[in-house]
Amino acid sequence: MTKVLVAEDNPVNRELLRELLENRGYSVTEASNGQEALDMVEQSQPDLLLLDIGMPVLDGFAVMRKIRENPRLATLPVLAVTAYAMREDRNNVLNAGFDGYLSKPINARDLVDELERLLRKREDRNSAPSQRPEGKTSVKTRTSEFGR
Repeated sequence: MTKVLVAEDNPVNRELLRELLENRGYSVTEASNGQEALDMVEQSQPDLLLLDIGMPVLDGFAVMRKIRENPRLATLPVLAVTAYAMREDRNNVLNAGFDGYLSKPINARDLVDELERLLRKREDRNSAPSQRPEGKTSVKTRTSEFGR
């Protein structure tokens, strides 16, 4: 079962994300601030992190820096889930090392699409070319839409 850590300071948003994810078969753990998110990434070793930007203790950008600086965590897919919804906000998020971006309010279909994209990307990154089935190539990301 795929493990997702939801790092969100708003309890209503955490509940909504947890329900959306659990209804689709994901195992969900939760953090309510940035430091707690870092601690839980180490403890629970999730397959993916949904990270709010505007959190107490450490904001999402600080959490992202610490994750990318840690060689054991550097390849963890991290999806920004944020109320920052301007075009420049999206660019700032992606330039900070996040693997994806969703603005609030969350659209359930967009959330699932992004999770699937990031998990495929992780699988591709973790599988050696010789382990891929004959004739299969890696999934190409949508660079024009996500800037990565």
